[in-house]
Amino acid sequence: MGTFNEFVQNFFAIMRTFQFKDAVDIIAIGLIIYYLIKLVKETRAVQLVKGIFILLVLYGVAYIFKLTMMTAMLNRFFEFAVLVLFIVFQPEMRKVLEQLGRSNYTYRKLKNVFFDNTSNEELILRQKKTISVFVDAVMQLHSKKTGALIVFERRTRLGDIAYTGTIINAAPSVMMIGNIFFNKAPLHDGAMIVRDGKIYAAGCILPLTKNENVDDNLGTRHRAALGMSEESDAVIVVVSEETGSISIALNGELTRDYTRESLNNELNKLLITEEAEVSEKFSLFSGGRKEKKNEQ
Repeated sequence: MGTFNEFVQNFFAIMRTFQFKDAVDIIAIGLIIYYLIKLVKETRAVQLVKGIFILLVLYGVAYIFKLTMMTAMLNRFFEFAVLVLFIVFQPEMRKVLEQLGRSNYTYRKLKNVFFDNTSNEELILRQKKTISVFVDAVMQLHSKKTGALIVFERRTRLGDIAYTGTIINAAPSVMMIGNIFFNKAPLHDGAMIVRDGKIYAAGCILPLTKNENVDDNLGTRHRAALGMSEESDAVIVVVSEETGSISIALNGELTRDYTRESLNNELNKLLITEEAEVSEKFSLFSGGRKEKKNEQ
């Protein structure tokens, strides 16, 4: 009973010193732990976490039963645990940092809102026309069973990937896209990078997926599309050379058998919504700026 009373007294003593900043601190740490668990849960890193947990249990057992050699060895291991975690979880940590970077609006997005005189409606209309060009080109490639790999860059910049191919930086057209992927053209084997509605580069080499559970029937193009989608937030359209089927890779997942209508709808949803949201959030500021400019 005395122990319980002591616990209650200590609890209320702590609560009397509890401040708002402490609540913020606890919530922040809780969210970080939650997202780390969520991230690890869907990757191979979960097996590594289990291994570390087993080592912690072994350390507890060794400490209780005074197993000197095992305690000393595990002590040494945990001394360098931070460095070991950085090495072992390097892919996962890189993914976390990339996701943090994507969560903020990039300078390019904000520039379009604050400094571009193009209205939100005009911007969306222009993007829809660009997407329509790519859809028409993809459908032509589909009908001829010409293999293609088109990467639509979003927040993650793909300059390092673009420089593995040839920089083009040209406005897209159905004829140009068809010529690039023509099976005797020099650049047809690589991927096309689309940046800001333009064909930025072609003949680019993409990383292959590291997922060991991928369908064995998928070829190199589809594996490259999955690999790129695992390492960035890009939207990748694939046309199969064998069947002509159209697929989209996004966030490590592949959806297949798109038609003209479904492909157009999906690309509009994935590539336009993000821009529209940014413009909508800052439309009041931007509108005020433009009104003042007109008054002058």
